[in-house]
Amino acid sequence: MSGHSHQLHEGSSLRDAAARRMAERGEQWTDMRAAIFDALASFDKPASAYDIAEAVSGARGKRVAANSVYRILDLFVGANLARRVESANAYVANQHPGCLHDCIFLICDNCGQATHIDDDKLSGGVRDAAEHAGFAEVRPVIEVRGRCGECS
Repeated sequence: MSGHSHQLHEGSSLRDAAARRMAERGEQWTDMRAAIFDALASFDKPASAYDIAEAVSGARGKRVAANSVYRILDLFVGANLARRVESANAYVANQHPGCLHDCIFLICDNCGQATHIDDDKLSGGVRDAAEHAGFAEVRPVIEVRGRCGECS
């Protein structure tokens, strides 16, 4: 997984990359999926399905149920368009959906900001240990909690 470069996307480039990724997987890029992705990408920290449902409801002028958002977020996680911050039950848009990396999050206990880093050496050790214990198709998610540089 290491030793390559990847392009980080933002704004319309991120949305276009997400739509391409869905098409590559044989999935449709519907108006609702686009609205949920746009809402997710607009947050500057991890967002819950309820946060996203509220944002999409406000933008569309009609209520969107959180359980509908959860289904789409699960699809996005599977397609590598979003990452789930497990300890917060929240999501962030993946800025490089064409690249598959294990998730390492640095989460600030004070402001809630989550920084995603790629360190295949660290997650590779976790992956190796899990495989040695008999786990198949391992995808480590590592979360480190503390205070970010701005809060410390």
